[in-house]
Amino acid sequence: MPELKRLHADHAPAVLAFELANRAYFAASVPDRGDACFDRFTDRYDAPLAEQEAGTCAFYVLVADDGSVLGRFNLVDIENRAAELGYRVAQHVTGRGVATGTVRELCRPAARRHGLRTLRAAVTHRNAASRKVLAKCGFVPTGPADPAVLGGEPGTRYQCDLVLRP
Repeated sequence: MPELKRLHADHAPAVLAFELANRAYFAASVPDRGDACFDRFTDRYDAPLAEQEAGTCAFYVLVADDGSVLGRFNLVDIENRAAELGYRVAQHVTGRGVATGTVRELCRPAARRHGLRTLRAAVTHRNAASRKVLAKCGFVPTGPADPAVLGGEPGTRYQCDLVLRP
């Protein structure tokens, strides 16, 4: 059974394999990270771990029984009891409720462990799957997203008030 785990240094090889295996799939709905991201992946991997240690971000991976990464779920820019949610799941598990279930699951540690009361997300207009996941998880549209946040693409901002969740 897949398990949601806090990101740590030992996850680096599995995270890189996940990103490379799904790069073309992700690029169909979100801006591509570029070759430099992957060429220097191990050098850059310490930065998110440092942000997590500082408490400004919290990074999670959904790990399969075989140790492979099925998804990444991030809480970034944590401040004033709010954070930005970002996530991506492997192509081979899409359409099975993995993203929806894991976003719902992440809401518990977001509130309890990180003291968050509000999660926000920005989604490109072409990413229908993420819009559906957010709606199923109680996020509501709050207006247009800044295209600069979405790689220059138009999109919508969403918000979920964790205090109001059952």
